[in-house]
Amino acid sequence: MKRRSKETTYKIMSSIKSKNTSPEIILSKAMWKLGLRYRKQYNIKGKPDFVFIKKKIAIFCDGDFWHGNNWKTRGLRDLNEELKNYSEYWKNKILGNMKRDINVNNVLKKDGWKVLRFWESEIKENPEKIAKKIKKVYKEEDRI
Repeated sequence: MKRRSKETTYKIMSSIKSKNTSPEIILSKAMWKLGLRYRKQYNIKGKPDFVFIKKKIAIFCDGDFWHGNNWKTRGLRDLNEELKNYSEYWKNKILGNMKRDINVNNVLKKDGWKVLRFWESEIKENPEKIAKKIKKVYKEEDRI
């Protein structure tokens, strides 16, 4: 298999958006339909895609490739099988993202936030189901 040049890879990867991605747009529409009103890209640790400030709920839409779930969407055994064909740069990038996600979760939880993370693939598969999960958590916070 012929590998593309570093320049081509750089051009492709740098063109990928970090906010207002298709999973975010899909999920935002599904939440809006359920009457959920949120803030986007709120300036706290990790800059969640959506937050409910008063309820202290932070929601992240994690891209399968960028956050280490691509192996599942491709039907592989595990993350190691996925990463074995990647260059050191991409292995380190993805593993670093996963480590950062754990750190962000821990910091936000310590600050009293409830953190919800959803994979791009599960959002695209059934955004209404994800929005209903979010609404359930939102309503549960009323009882506290």
